[in-house]
Amino acid sequence: MAPQITPFKIAVPEEAVRRLKEKLAAAAFTDETQFTDSWDYGAPLTDVKRLAERWRDGFDWRAQEAKLNQVPQFTTKVHVDGFGELNIHFVYKKSTRKGAIPLLFCHGWPGSFYEVLKILPLLTEPEDPDAPAFDVVAPSLPNFGFSDGVNKKGFSISQYAETLHKVMVNLEYDRYVTQGGDWGYIITRLIGAQYPTHCLASHVNFVRVTEAPKFKSSPLLYLRHALAPYTALERAGRDRSAWFLNEGVGYNLEQSTRPSTLGFALADSPVALLAWVYEKLHDWTDGPYAWQDDEVLTWLSIYAFSTAGPAASVRIYYEAKHAGVERTRRGFGYVPGVKLGVSIFPKDVLVPPLKWAEALGPVVFSRMHDRGGHFAAHERPEALVADLREMFGKKGGASDVSKIFRAKL
Repeated sequence: MAPQITPFKIAVPEEAVRRLKEKLAAAAFTDETQFTDSWDYGAPLTDVKRLAERWRDGFDWRAQEAKLNQVPQFTTKVHVDGFGELNIHFVYKKSTRKGAIPLLFCHGWPGSFYEVLKILPLLTEPEDPDAPAFDVVAPSLPNFGFSDGVNKKGFSISQYAETLHKVMVNLEYDRYVTQGGDWGYIITRLIGAQYPTHCLASHVNFVRVTEAPKFKSSPLLYLRHALAPYTALERAGRDRSAWFLNEGVGYNLEQSTRPSTLGFALADSPVALLAWVYEKLHDWTDGPYAWQDDEVLTWLSIYAFSTAGPAASVRIYYEAKHAGVERTRRGFGYVPGVKLGVSIFPKDVLVPPLKWAEALGPVVFSRMHDRGGHFAAHERPEALVADLREMFGKKGGASDVSKIFRAKL
């Protein structure tokens, strides 16, 4: 019997909305000092107060919920080895173009399926008849959004990869391509390592490489690194990476070592959730992008109203560090046979030189952008889509992948 694909509409219970507003009304804030509005110390008091007040009194979740429900959403059940059955939520939009390429979009933390919304129409219905079109599947990862939570320890990156692969299989996509940033980077890379006959190509807008190539492991790359000068963008990128590793990685240490301790704050206090996530939205975004208050609050509300609760989302850091580590490492190394496209944005958290990505797989597309940050699909949707179109276009490095799906016509 074919796996069931069930239409889904977001319908947050009124009690949950009321409880959120009550908690916001009872919130206590930090005392004001000379530095409480300095981003050097974290989320500014003035911004957090303004957003909390808007979330409590002016923000219309039902209006945002209705907008989100204009996008086709579904659920399907997958069995994850050793963890049983999970109900997985996903956005799914098919192109009207025949021969469209099935594309699995994978978000990370503190993102969600919300990140796919701007690129969804651009990918599925390109205006240029010669541009490749895509059928887009954007799941909520387990423990995120409206997918089930996991109540058994050890659910690591390999299990996230297995889950998303099985969603594609349930949709009868035996072969597909992937796109991801943040955790989506390593999850989609591991999909390629675990399911190389199914995952034909992968595009990433994040590269987790913090050290220059070593002569022993990559002699040719080492020589290029040692002899070839870096561009101004690449030098700025290395400075950005150094800043993050020195000043911006504290959240990662907490979430990868004591997620349950932090989880109490995220579960009980919407202001704690607001400050914790809003800091990342600000710090990881390029300055030209201006966050709107209701945009931020919609982003946060998906966490606040998530099926497993906001505390569940940070456990991915702990499990990635403590469970299935050897299997996860396969995704950080060279993945042969899966064509790789790389887009690097200057205000991401790690911004290595493009050539370093050649240690990861057969690179067929690469571009260093001069604007944009960690949330590329949301910040610079046109730029990200342009890269995908070039990679999979008729003259692109993955044009043969496109031909596979056109051949099915």
